[in-house]
Amino acid sequence: MSRSVLLQLARDSITEVIEAQRTIDKQALLEKHPLLNQKISTKVNIYIDNELRGSAQSQNTNLSLLEDIIRNAKLSAFQDKNFSPLTTAEYLSCEIELLLNTPDGVISEKDKAILKD
Repeated sequence: MSRSVLLQLARDSITEVIEAQRTIDKQALLEKHPLLNQKISTKVNIYIDNELRGSAQSQNTNLSLLEDIIRNAKLSAFQDKNFSPLTTAEYLSCEIELLLNTPDGVISEKDKAILKD
C-alpha cells in the first residue's frame, strides 16, 4: 500500500532537515492537491517501538494544511522539549501518526517505519 500524500509530506519534511536541503516543491503539491490550501490544524506524533518519541500540534489554524504538516513534522522530530532531536537511525525506524482536526471530526492515519526489525 502506498503512503498517502499527507504522510509522505510529513516524512519529506523530516528528511529535509536530516539531509539539510529543501526538496519539497510546495507549489507543485498545491497545484496537484488543492485541499492542501485549506486551513486545517494538525498534530504529528512520532513513535519508536510503539512509544511516543515526539509530538507537535497546531495552536491555531492560520496555516494551510501543507504548511501545518511541514511545521508540525519538523517540530515533533527535532524540537519537542521532552526528547532529544531525532537521529537518522531513529527516523528510519519510527512510525509517524498524523491527526487532522476537520469540521467533521479528527481523522488519523499512521505510517509504518521505513526499516522494519
